[in-house]
Amino acid sequence: MTELGDLAKVLRSKNSGPFEITLDVLFDSKEQYDRVKQSGIITKRTICELYQIREEQIHHLVFFDQALGFKITMSRDISSGSVGDRDVYGAQQHAPLMKLSIKHFEEG
Repeated sequence: MTELGDLAKVLRSKNSGPFEITLDVLFDSKEQYDRVKQSGIITKRTICELYQIREEQIHHLVFFDQALGFKITMSRDISSGSVGDRDVYGAQQHAPLMKLSIKHFEEG
């Protein structure tokens, strides 16, 4: 198995307004993108488990074939800049995705 962080060219997080975080994952080859997409691991359920959130907190999970990437937008627990917010820019929230294991097609 290979980790998503090793397959993606870009794996980042950022604010999508003060109440949401967006995770962007982009690939530099169609083969890598297809491998991740076809693995079936990128689901709302997986994201909920990784981020310890409820499914209704995920607003979007979209694959963009033309861009060789996918985007996940989810609610923040604390609005950006509020007391208790530890990542005002949302720039450190991609870390759980980096270690996500992606199976090879042959492994099933």
